[in-house]
Amino acid sequence: MLFAIVDIETTGGNPLQGGITEIAALIHDGNRVIDTFHTLINPQQFIPGFITGLTGIDQEMVKDSPIFAEIAAEFFDFLKDKIFVAHNVNFDYTFIKEAFRKEGYVYDVQKLCTVKLSRKAFPGYKSYSLGRLCEHLNIRIENRHRAIGDAQATAILFGKIHGQNSDVISQSLKKNSGEMFLPPNISKEKYLELPESTGVYYFHDAKGKVIYVGKALDIRSRFKGHFSGTSKDKAKMDLKYEIHDISVEVTGSEFLAYLIEMLEIKRLWPKYNKSQKFKSSNWGLVSYEDASGFLRFQISKVASAINTVQQFDSHSEAWKFLMDNVETFELCPKLSGMQKSNEACFDHKIQKCKGACCGKEQPDSYNERVQLFLSTIDELSGSILIREKGRNKEEQAAMFFENGLFSGYGFISHSESISKLSEVFDVLKKVKMIPESKYILKSFLGKIPMNNIMVIKEGF
Repeated sequence: MLFAIVDIETTGGNPLQGGITEIAALIHDGNRVIDTFHTLINPQQFIPGFITGLTGIDQEMVKDSPIFAEIAAEFFDFLKDKIFVAHNVNFDYTFIKEAFRKEGYVYDVQKLCTVKLSRKAFPGYKSYSLGRLCEHLNIRIENRHRAIGDAQATAILFGKIHGQNSDVISQSLKKNSGEMFLPPNISKEKYLELPESTGVYYFHDAKGKVIYVGKALDIRSRFKGHFSGTSKDKAKMDLKYEIHDISVEVTGSEFLAYLIEMLEIKRLWPKYNKSQKFKSSNWGLVSYEDASGFLRFQISKVASAINTVQQFDSHSEAWKFLMDNVETFELCPKLSGMQKSNEACFDHKIQKCKGACCGKEQPDSYNERVQLFLSTIDELSGSILIREKGRNKEEQAAMFFENGLFSGYGFISHSESISKLSEVFDVLKKVKMIPESKYILKSFLGKIPMNNIMVIKEGF
């Protein structure tokens, strides 16, 4: 069994866009290095200054070097039938595989990651970066951050792993080991610690900063789904290399998981969340009384200083809602902000409006129909407490809404009396009320048994 221990330098982190600037590969038989391949590569693209600062490789150094197409055949034969080994293997392997693909070669071999092997062979270190491991194991690195220097150090590391516990290598090569999808900085042990429960999960970078927030019915399964498959999406690949830790909040309730995910994305603005990251541009229906005593309507962007009677995802949704109800309750389109005219509205001319816009109808009679309309959209006013599935059989999740907006949550026992609201409030965590929570409430409300919903007058 032969191993090809590979290290490359590149112009960037994306194999679909970046180019290779240096390749080093050492053939290892488990005991020693028996062959070497090393060359600089002209990437045929600009080498960023920060890459030059890290590796020392600049445009001048590679201008007379071969392009990958010129060494592809030789390098393919060199790697053929060898197990591909690298530190953070997915990075090097994906770049090499993509470079071969562009030249018409299909490269698909078994691979091993010395980060993951080291975690098993040498447990207990705080960091498994190549530099830190070499310090711990007294491995000298010549030409750090150059492909040949790092490949030689990785070969020595691999030899130590093989000598320390060769079973680690054979077990990792088993097809059903189930670890190949894992990001390089997440151990199998960390993955297996993830609960197969409903809740919210957080991906952290090397400094502990949250870079992604998600929700799942089964957190462990969802984590695997993030990194399985063959997608070459840049954001997905960047996330795979940047994630260093995972934390979770089990909720039991899918409804509560949706709500907490929304809150956390708004609070943390993680760099890899896109679907909810952008600030809301919700539209609202505003009601006000004019100088003549008529209740009028206007569709407006939602703002903290504006009180709305109903909110919508888009202007068109708000417009259709108002248009339908203007017809249903025989309201005036002009007083509802739907027609602009110095004269009577068009609907009055065709006898569909009773004339509030031109003095033919008095405010009292017109406002009665407005109030009737407003009463129909007041179903979520006041406060409600909703009970849902909890984190275990002994408890339930409790979610509190004020005027349709999520305002607090907690976990209460099944035996706790729903009538003792003050005691329930003591265990609820108050949260910032966000307009989008009203839409999540609407989507789940019809699925919740009525005996799990309590309309109440008290608030926090």
